[in-house]
Amino acid sequence: MRNYKNEYKNKLRTADEAVQVVKSGDYISYGHFAMSPVRLDEALAKRVGELSDVKIKAVMALFLPKTVLADPQKKSFTYYSGYFSPFERKLAEKGLCYYVPNNYGFTPIVARRKLSQPSNVFMLMTTPMDENGFFNFSTSCSEHRALCEMSKCIILEVNENAPWALGGEQETIHISEVDYIVENNTPMFTIPAEFAASEADTKIAAQIIEQIEDGACLQFGIGGLPSIIGKMIADSDLKDLGIHSEMMADCFVDLFEQGKVNGAKKNIDKNKMAYTFAVGSQRLYDFINRNPACAAYSVDLINLPGRIALNDKQIAVNNAVEVDLYGQVSSESSGFKQISGTGGQLEFNLGAEQSKGGKAFICLSSTTVKNGQTVSRIVPYFRPGTIVTCPRGSVSNIVTEYGMVNIMGKPTYQRAEMLISIAHPDFRDDLIKAAAEQKIWTRSNKI
Repeated sequence: MRNYKNEYKNKLRTADEAVQVVKSGDYISYGHFAMSPVRLDEALAKRVGELSDVKIKAVMALFLPKTVLADPQKKSFTYYSGYFSPFERKLAEKGLCYYVPNNYGFTPIVARRKLSQPSNVFMLMTTPMDENGFFNFSTSCSEHRALCEMSKCIILEVNENAPWALGGEQETIHISEVDYIVENNTPMFTIPAEFAASEADTKIAAQIIEQIEDGACLQFGIGGLPSIIGKMIADSDLKDLGIHSEMMADCFVDLFEQGKVNGAKKNIDKNKMAYTFAVGSQRLYDFINRNPACAAYSVDLINLPGRIALNDKQIAVNNAVEVDLYGQVSSESSGFKQISGTGGQLEFNLGAEQSKGGKAFICLSSTTVKNGQTVSRIVPYFRPGTIVTCPRGSVSNIVTEYGMVNIMGKPTYQRAEMLISIAHPDFRDDLIKAAAEQKIWTRSNKI
């Protein structure tokens, strides 16, 4: 068997040495989520003032990038993100981060078709090399394989703490494809295993649990709602559940260890928990490490609606910021303020509804507080700047703490009526009035 240790040694550099490959005007891609390159970002930040017009594209970085902090005038570095983390959202509010819209599952296609500028340099964190010369993309399969294929130079930031995620497809890169290697053995970025669930979350979760059957296949996002749904499933009689989800979350680990999840009824990836990225606790990372119960795929496969639909009873649970009386869903912005990103919500909505026995749920509390004032999250129409994440023709079940309605296939006046019925009671009269003014609904259902 070929010995790759010498090749590894020849490509090993310090972070400061490796980033010397970056030139003014270059387009740089960073690894996604927990696999963002910390040491390389720090080293690149030292070249502020020396470089100009370097564009950096990341996705939900779990730290404040030093390149941005070192260059608030954006003379050396301009920073973009395909999905805002809390850190990137703060940067965006200061004009230091720009959003790149995309349905998450389409991003590898964007890279391979060169619809965005191909990267001069791709910097990403990976696992250490195995005996066959492969590095694993670990917690972020995402679009990493496509970015490797399309980038002129690849720099790996190898972290011995990164779990090895066994794959379905496109989860590794070989040393022969790598230009430079930097070592970084800091702990992995983690987020809490559980999020505090509000009273509204608990009431919403209780309604969704009633819709889940034995043998269902689950997709959850992040936050308090998935946490409480997971707990309710654990306390239920549900069995033979499967996982097909863009995100691998801590609640899935709990359900697997309690015997609720086994994937026995899945039509594809049978007995496997299929996902494209994992963000959570150290316990989650330990769980996915070389675990044959898990299968990491590139996002164009995980989020492909037709592939999602191949599993029966696919359940998709996602959050929204606002829903208007037409049934449009905004899950990523509040007016002109970008909060997160498009992600895979639309793709899973479509895939779940096409699945035999599948169901998609858009969830939101009926109210929120803005500037010290309680406001309705079901609104007459979207304010200027509000982004439509899911168009009205793709939306089915919408859930608040006041009920669940399925608006798919309903005429506009009936949609408005149904949505008003699950709005907070304090705002229903105003919504009725607004619907009549917009000529979509009146109390008599006549215009």
